[in-house]
Amino acid sequence: MLSPNFTPFPQMQTDRLLLRPLTLADAPRVQQLRSNEEVMKYINRPLTRTLEEAEGWISVIIEALEKNDGITWCICLKDTPAEHIGSIGLWRIEKENYRAEIGYMLDPSLQGKGIMYEALQKVVDYGFKELKLHSIEAQLDPRNSASSALLKKAGFVQEAYFKENYYLHGQFADTAVYSLLTPYREAGKGEM
Repeated sequence: MLSPNFTPFPQMQTDRLLLRPLTLADAPRVQQLRSNEEVMKYINRPLTRTLEEAEGWISVIIEALEKNDGITWCICLKDTPAEHIGSIGLWRIEKENYRAEIGYMLDPSLQGKGIMYEALQKVVDYGFKELKLHSIEAQLDPRNSASSALLKKAGFVQEAYFKENYYLHGQFADTAVYSLLTPYREAGKGEM
């Protein structure tokens, strides 16, 4: 069984990005992003209308981190390390199954520039190498073609499709489940 330990917080860098812990100081940008109807179009969560709601979401992230149940990074450009531009995390960690779900969100003005792909590669690598996950899954609304393309580019494959399994913005919506298996296991052995 997995025994993740996120203390100290695993801050990471890529060529352009700093992946650091979310703090309550990020609440204004979190609220701005999570209240954007275009950003939240395919996410089955209510819009974050107030600063207090953003702080509440960050508190849930911090609590999951403290319990070693999930980890979410604040995505920042290296040039502006205090400015939240998005988030990416491994949550719903199934310790007994060596599996976690990945989720991410990015400021629309920065989409299409390879930023989320850069962050995704770093977090997936962390999940497999450091956490010793066997698989990482992503659940998304199949109408979110940009997210689907991102996952496919990163090597994820669609493994399930659920028809009208949740209610979103006044209508039933589908869910596509993508997954990626660890490339670090030894062939023919079930050990990590």
